Amino acid sequence: MASRSCQQDQVRITKEQAIVTAKRQIEFAPTLTQVRLLRQGVQSRPNWIVSLSIPRAHPTSQADEFKELALVRVDANTGKVVDVKVQR
Repeated sequence: MASRSCQQDQVRITKEQAIVTAKRQIEFAPTLTQVRLLRQGVQSRPNWIVSLSIPRAHPTSQADEFKELALVRVDANTGKVVDVKVQR
């Protein structure tokens, strides 16, 4: 059981692979990409959090900062998409 748990905690997907996977989930061409590795949950499974966006040139408020914004969570072990949130 311990070896199975260790295998699930490994980072097998690269940052670049996570970006490619995330971009397949959205319907716009981002001009800004930010990525961070985060371990979440009781079992601390590693996830890539990929932020894809098109910022506005002159936002009128923080709520109006992006034309398009998406956050995609990719399992860093399996490469599967865990969650997608899109704000327009």
